[in-house]
Amino acid sequence: MVRVDLNCDLGESFGAYKIGMDEEVLKYISSANVACGWHAGDSVVMEKTVSLAKKNGVAIGAHPGFPDLMGFGRRNLNASPAEVKTYIKYQLGALQAFAKAEGVVLQHVKPHGALYNMAAKDSKLAMAIAEAIKEVDDSLILMGLANSEMIKAGEALGLKVANEVFADRAYNDDGTLVARTLPGAVIHDKDLAIRRVIRMVKEGKVESINGKDVDIKVHTICIHGDNPEALVFSQKIREALINEGVEISSLRGDE
Repeated sequence: MVRVDLNCDLGESFGAYKIGMDEEVLKYISSANVACGWHAGDSVVMEKTVSLAKKNGVAIGAHPGFPDLMGFGRRNLNASPAEVKTYIKYQLGALQAFAKAEGVVLQHVKPHGALYNMAAKDSKLAMAIAEAIKEVDDSLILMGLANSEMIKAGEALGLKVANEVFADRAYNDDGTLVARTLPGAVIHDKDLAIRRVIRMVKEGKVESINGKDVDIKVHTICIHGDNPEALVFSQKIREALINEGVEISSLRGDE
């Protein structure tokens, strides 16, 4: 049987600001990427999100980003690989504390936003992220854009890796994500998203924004928690995959 993980970026509310529908989405996913306070989230939200994920039997991963709350971590920062390495360690350590307090073990690390997109192409940034993870806890899985520099860096260091694809994002011909500033970058049509996901999982291919078929490897599928369609997407994609004979399971399969 084909098995795939369904993940979502959660814990992105902070202070008086509510982002996403975490409690509802957690019922349909198998892994949660929890914001660590720099691009979104705060200590109260981190604690609540870890607790909710545990109650729902959802595996937990750290979702570290650039220190850019105003830009939601989606603005490129001119940070050196050495700086990025410390960014990952700092945020990973913060979420580990909440996980330990709840009696759960983190499953993975998935960089956020601009850091994710930059490291997908920049081998030095990718290696800095992989090194940070290995030095903190080499049992953690590095979740990164399928076939990207992050996956290569993780494999080079002997980490377990998870190739990630996106239900609600358009792809360039080289397998990278279309920049959010461009038209068509975010997919809002759930039926189109479902068709694309099923093809990625069953055929290992996705159609680029230019109509070209791109080979893609799938371990985990992301649904963005800040997408207004996140709840509907998570429900319908899960249902469609199960109907296609695909098992939904966390990356370790035993969470």
